Order: sequence, then structure tokens, then C-alpha cells
Amino acid sequence: MTQASHDWWRNAVIYQVYIRSFADGTGDGEGDIAGLRNRLPYLHDLGVDALWINPWYPSPLNDGGYDVADFRDIDPRFGDLSQAKALLDEAHGLGLRILLDIVPNHSSWDHEWFKQALAAEPGSPERARYIFRDGRGPNGDEPPNNWRSVFGGSAWERITEPDGSPGQWYFHIFDVSQPDFDWSNPEVRAEFLDILRFWFDLGVDGFRIDVAHGMVKDMTKPDIPYDESGLLDRPKIADHPFFDRDGVHEIYRGWRELADSYDPPRLYVAEAWVEPPERLARYVRDDELHSAFNFDYLKAAWSASDLRRSIDESVTVLASVGAPATWVLENHDVERVVTRYGREVTAAGEGSSRIADGPVDERLGRHRARAAGLLMLALPGGAYIYQGQELGLPEVLDLPEDALQDPVWERSGRTRRGRDGCRVPLPWTIDGPSYGFGSDGSWLPQPDGWGALSVEAAEADPGSMLHLYRTALRMRRDIPAAEPVDWIQVDNPDVLAFRRGTGFVCVVNLGAQPVALPDHRQVLLLSGELTEDGMLPTDTTAWLAT
Repeated sequence: MTQASHDWWRNAVIYQVYIRSFADGTGDGEGDIAGLRNRLPYLHDLGVDALWINPWYPSPLNDGGYDVADFRDIDPRFGDLSQAKALLDEAHGLGLRILLDIVPNHSSWDHEWFKQALAAEPGSPERARYIFRDGRGPNGDEPPNNWRSVFGGSAWERITEPDGSPGQWYFHIFDVSQPDFDWSNPEVRAEFLDILRFWFDLGVDGFRIDVAHGMVKDMTKPDIPYDESGLLDRPKIADHPFFDRDGVHEIYRGWRELADSYDPPRLYVAEAWVEPPERLARYVRDDELHSAFNFDYLKAAWSASDLRRSIDESVTVLASVGAPATWVLENHDVERVVTRYGREVTAAGEGSSRIADGPVDERLGRHRARAAGLLMLALPGGAYIYQGQELGLPEVLDLPEDALQDPVWERSGRTRRGRDGCRVPLPWTIDGPSYGFGSDGSWLPQPDGWGALSVEAAEADPGSMLHLYRTALRMRRDIPAAEPVDWIQVDNPDVLAFRRGTGFVCVVNLGAQPVALPDHRQVLLLSGELTEDGMLPTDTTAWLAT
């Protein structure tokens, strides 16, 4: 897919690097910039257009780096600013653009601003950068309201004042170590524009915005009638006091002005868990952010009806504001697709295929994941690949409890294992220390036999997921980028078939029986083998030339 340099993001495939688990170049058991630089040729050969790097800022890592202590530096365990600049230059030399994560909703409690707030008095300018409130009850012993953290428990934490007395409470949507900024404060708004400018000037091509829907709060709202929805789920409350408030859009218009002042313009991608799709479209209007993750598609069930619904709604709604759809199957916050699709799932009430428990058939899941990958890469717009997705890595479901580091584990009363299972370091070699991840172990334990899923093993297998992705990414560039999905009517409700332009057709069989391929000139690519009589088997995708 050809694309102008200023418009490259509209059809780009972006590879997500969870830096702590990608490649260890220093031998300390944690991924780092040195390891990523060593593996840039691999990513170039894979055929992606850009990399999105999860937070690499100084952090106590109470929440995987999303608790940022300094937004203008690199955590020493990952490298330093000179190494970051070298990475940018080397990636650009290979034609790869670099996106960073920006975390504007909150900081770490180790951030200098929050330390100043704790040392200051109630009502001070230092406290005004965060959300501090007096407690309820005779002595202020109760939280200001009943709002909950997304990770479980109260969203309020009481401090001890400088004189040693019980003090005010501060608000945190996530972990207690992640106090929320007060975005009604002009100082906070100016600070983040300066942070963006710092990294843009260094050469960064754009940002993925963490919790893009969460910065603005209405602290006058009353207690929330909670419905016991699960942790990390999108809120089900209308007019939510701290998610998807209209005020975020004013912030992003200012951010867009900054991005457009550079040549070429810089890019923003929203992580916005909002619904319905019409609400998401508001974030990607032409004077705000450029694109947004399509979580509706990620959560869609493995069924023809639910996938088609999600595709149609996404394309139609986003086109109404001139934005492209952006497709995603995995990221660092959700169960890996091999495991998710390896459960016997059906389209349920909300079309979600995320199931907390149940046996996993990894062979089935990998077969479906191959088909899902080809479907995703055949759709118009952009797409994201999470590290290891191209290898068919499953979720690691049996990490030892003493190895779990996600704050969800503790804050849920050890009832939810959290997201560590999709963050296990990558296997690069069939054997050896940490399967080639580094020279001396890995910060999360890798399963026995992990080397069978390594890059080295995949390179040697022409039928591997890695080779499938490489081929698909190369062929994808020949699909007319501007051509929309043109559905082909088929008699079988379990089959998806669509045309892009005059010469490309994608067919996915999600039914239980093989089906005949539509008329075609050539089979370009298959996620699995055809039957002996040339039929498309169940859970299989075909790319055809017509």
C-alpha cells in the first residue's frame, strides 16, 4: 500500500514493542534499548511500517512503566537519552518510524511534582497539580466518594500531612502509586505540551496516548451505582464522572496544533475505551487525534456475524469524520489471541470472546489466529501487531504466583492474575539462556519448551506464523489502499467474503464445514491448507486474485 509521507499512518502496520520483554542487550534479565537496536533488522524484515514502544521512562514499575517518575528521560534499566537518539536514527535509516507512549492521566508517586504536593499544605499550588480532597465523615476518615480504581478497591488514598496528622485524600484511577493529574490546572496542560515538544524535537514520530479518554473529571458528581463489572472493563455508566468527558477534546485540539507545526506532522493514536463507536469517532476528528485503537474489533467473537458487524460499524462511523479504521487483535493488556480463540467461544450477548476460565486448545487457537491475522491485514486502514503475535505465542496461564507483578493481582485480592501472561519475554532461539532473550534469565519466567515457538524455530519452518505474517505484510502493499470493503454475497452465513478494488478478494470460513472458493484467477495466500478437492476448510482465510 503506497502512502504519502505525511499520510503514512492511514494504512500503516505498527508493531508494538513491550520493551521490558522484547530483547535484553545488557544481560540483566530485562529488555532494553540495546536489545531493541540489535533486533531492528528483524522488524524491518517483518515488513512493518513503524514501532510503538511502551513506556521507557524512569519508573518504579509498579504498573509496568505506566507509573512515570520523569517524562523527559529514560529509565537506566532500559538505557539513556543518547541511546534513544541512536535508536531513532537507526530505525529511521531502515524506514521505520517510532511512536512512544505518553501517560497524561497520572504520574508515579515518585514524580517530583507529587513529592512536592505531599510536602505542601492543602490548597497549595503544588497540590493543585493533582486531585486532592478532604474526606467525608466527622474527621475526614472516609473517602470523598465511593469511586473505584480500575484495578480494584477505592480510587482514593489518604495521606499523612507534613505535621504527621491524618490528611487529605488523593484520587487515582489506577494503582495507589499512580496519582491522577488535575487537567483543569493550566500548569498541567502547559507541562504536557512541553513534554510532547521535547520528544518531537528528539525525532519521535508520534505518540500513543494512554487512557486518552480519562484525563478530564467532573469531581462534583455523586457516588456511582456500581454494577460489579470486571476490572479493566469499559465502564457501563452513563455520563461517567472520569471517563469520556467532553473536555478532553479541547486538550487534543491543542495537541494537534503542536503536532501539525512539525514537518512532517507528528502522529497521535488514542487508547480510548469508549462506546458506542460514535463516541470513539469524536476523538479522531480532523482537528484532534489521528487514529484510535479499535477495541470493539478486538473484543468481537470469532463469528462471521459479529466480525462483519464490527467491521461495518467501524468503517462507517470513522469514515464520517474522515478517519481510517485501525485494527488490533492483541496488546499488552489483553489475553493473547491464540489463547482467546483457543477456547470454544460463541457470539454472546456483547459479542465478546474474552473468557476468564475454561480449557484452551492451542492448536485450534493458533489455527484461528492465523486466519484472524490474514483477515485483519486484508482490511482497509491501519493495523497493530503486538510482539510475539507474529510467532503465535499463547498466553502464559500458569506463571507462579510469586512471579506476578501486575497490580491487578494484589488489588483484586489475588482473584485476578492480571496481564503478566501476555508480557512474558520473547523467545528468540530454540535453546540457550532465556531462549535468546538475553544472556542471564528473564524478569518473568518463560515456560519450558518456549524455544519451540522462537524466532529461530519459525525461521526454519516455511509454514510458520512468522512466514505467514511476512508474506502477508509484503503482499498487503499491493492491495489498493483507498479501496473500501465491498462485501460479496454468499449463501453461507458463516463465511465472510469481500473485495478490495477489482483484483483482490478475501474469504474467511468461520463455519464447521469446508466451503467452495469464489471464482478467482489465483490463490495468493492461505492461512491453512485447502482440502484435497480445493475447498476452504473451517477457520481458514484465503487471499485471492480475481
